[in-house]
Order: sequence, then structure tokens, then C-alpha cells
Amino acid sequence: MIHPGPRAADRAVAVRADLRPVSGVLPAGRTVMAAVARLFADAGCKGGVVWLDGVTCDPLRFVLPAPSTDGIHAAWYSDLHAPHGPVTIGRATATVGWKNGAPFLHCHGTWGGTMGHLLPSESVLAADARVAGIGAPDAWFEALPDPETAFTLFTPQGGGGVTGLLARVLPGEDVTTAIETLCACHGIGDARLHGVGSIDHVRFEGGGRMDCHATELRLDGATLTAGRATIPIEVVDIAGTIMRGRLERGTNPVGVTLELLIERTDT
Repeated sequence: MIHPGPRAADRAVAVRADLRPVSGVLPAGRTVMAAVARLFADAGCKGGVVWLDGVTCDPLRFVLPAPSTDGIHAAWYSDLHAPHGPVTIGRATATVGWKNGAPFLHCHGTWGGTMGHLLPSESVLAADARVAGIGAPDAWFEALPDPETAFTLFTPQGGGGVTGLLARVLPGEDVTTAIETLCACHGIGDARLHGVGSIDHVRFEGGGRMDCHATELRLDGATLTAGRATIPIEVVDIAGTIMRGRLERGTNPVGVTLELLIERTDT
């Protein structure tokens, strides 16, 4: 990908966080955004990650990645996808933070035989749903203008804890080695890795590949062990094709962004 703005000097940014479990019931009738915002507020957390596995929405609204047509951005979003009737999410990961002074989230997941980028303010819970996540009272993601990509992107803010990190890896950096370097800089040798983002042409261990510049992915059971990362993902391309597998080391550059919650397991 060739992005329109100046290349930022720091290719990965992170803040320390005091991580804690978050769980509860998202009530029927609320939008996903409103329900998750209340869940995190009740837990005293400003940011983190939540999994929406098994949540049923009616309506559920989402977009796919798509080529850009504005002559500015390196990639964009598809037209709105609006399936009819209730749709149950298979697996989905959402990073949680703030945008324009209000709670906001960024969610990629699978549902109805496809995968995409959930629109949380347009998707409404059709039934009560118990969910779990990880929150931080002292750190969060803030949606901020990003000159390099010309997008507004979640960027880690705050910080001060010792049990993990909220982080962002910037375009062009190899996912696996960037995570390892970031963790080493913060003295983290073992961790569970959670997050969402995009990769410019995906390469899997064993030779699998997704030859598309615009993708949407979620980490799926990724870990860091003795400083070495193993990163399984689920990913979708502009045609709606879904692939799963472990990322090959050194060949998977971030497309637009990669948002991470790094949960230490070595303390």
C-alpha cells in the first residue's frame, strides 16, 4: 500500500495498561455500541477488547474492505451490507475506546457465512447476550486523525499499569516481528495477543496466501511464548473470501493499522 501522508517516525506505539476481566449481559433492544459502552462503564474501564461470539443482531449491518475510489486513501470500505432478519455472530473481536468524546468500538468478525467490519451503532441486539472481554481503567484507544493514512484510527492513550499493553502497529511493518519487538521493548516475554486490523497481501505458514491489498482481520488465539509470536488469524478480502491460518514470519506487512491488546502472562 502507498499511503498519502508523511511516514510517521514511530512504527509501533503502545501504552502500559492495568488489565482486568470484563463480563456481563448485553441487553436486547440496544445497539451493540450502546450495550458495550454500558458494559465497560459499569466495569470502570475506558478501553480494551470485547468478544461478541454468539451475539444475535436484528438488524446486523456491516461493510467489507474495498479498493479506494477517492484518489486519496490506499483502501476503503464497500457499500453497506444489510442482511434480512436476525443474524448470529460466530466469532468477533472488538477493540474498545473513544471517538469525538463518546464510546466507540472497532469490530471484525464472522457471521452468516461471511466476515466483515461490523457497524456497531447500526446493529441492534435481538436477544440478551453474555459476553466477555478485557478492560483497562487507565488506558484506552482514541480515534484520532492519522496524517500518514488519511484515516481516523484508534491510537492508544493514557497508561500506567503493568499487566499489559494497548498498542498500534503502523503500515508496512511485519505483524509478527513488530509484535515481538514491541513486547521485548516492554520486557514482556509471554502474553496472549488480541486485536483487529489489516494486512497487505497475507502469507500463511505452509504456503497459503490471500493476494489482496485490502483485508480485514482478527487475531484468533495468538500468543507470545519466550519472546516468539505465533499468530493465527481470520481474514476476509474484498470479494468476501475468508481464510484462516498462522501468519508466516517476515512477509505480512500491516495494511492500514493493527490494534492490539497484549495481555501479559509472565507476571
